Amino acid sequence: MTRNQPGAQTSFERGLAIMMCIASRGEVSIAEIADEVGVPASTVYRYAKSLRKLSLIEEHHGSYTAGWRLLELSGQHLTHTKLAELGVTVLESIVEGTSETAVMTVRSGLNAICLRQVVSPHQLRYSFQINQLLPLHAGAGQRVLLAYAPEQVIAKVMGDRMARYTEKTLSRHDLAQQLARIRQDGQATSHGELNPGAIAMAQPVFAGGEVICSLTVAGPETRCSSNAWKHRATLALRAAANELTDAVESPGPR
Repeated sequence: MTRNQPGAQTSFERGLAIMMCIASRGEVSIAEIADEVGVPASTVYRYAKSLRKLSLIEEHHGSYTAGWRLLELSGQHLTHTKLAELGVTVLESIVEGTSETAVMTVRSGLNAICLRQVVSPHQLRYSFQINQLLPLHAGAGQRVLLAYAPEQVIAKVMGDRMARYTEKTLSRHDLAQQLARIRQDGQATSHGELNPGAIAMAQPVFAGGEVICSLTVAGPETRCSSNAWKHRATLALRAAANELTDAVESPGPR
């Protein structure tokens, strides 16, 4: 029995390593897991089959992501639920300060998701759909999430084919420079990268030392190109991000 313990421990550690790889990368293939963990692809597939049965991971068209049980264990599911509950009030404060649409986005694998939004009171405005998938490489809010994502996620996005949505969608080289600037300045600005004629500004929201979402305000160039509007937007985003951080980190009523 003693001789079997090292083998059992190695098997357990392999399962954990595979699960941690999927959790940290967000979305990954069997081949990529095998390369990172250092085991044959056939072994990864066997473990993945067991992890899927436990709802710890999910498989979509050959790519693996964290399942609902793993999200609950990591706290991501609870965090997203709390963000959704707090989102509308925080976003309304941004709209009040800027008169433009405010959006809260979170990262899920190699995409961003519109978790909550409050639209501009103007007839001409930009908006998304709740739970709409958005590309990480195009748009201010999505790029903020990419800038603070794990290195493996950044490498995957930078290495994949990046769709061009408009003539102003950033090139691979420009995107790399912008990610470094976001980490330095703590904010991002986009000009028509995803939607022609739109200007968007975004800031990350931190909790527990990690970025849990981004807050974005977006509107047409005709209203949002002045330095005065950009200054108001920066102040509104900063105040909302601080408010959201405090709310998420608060232990709440006992």
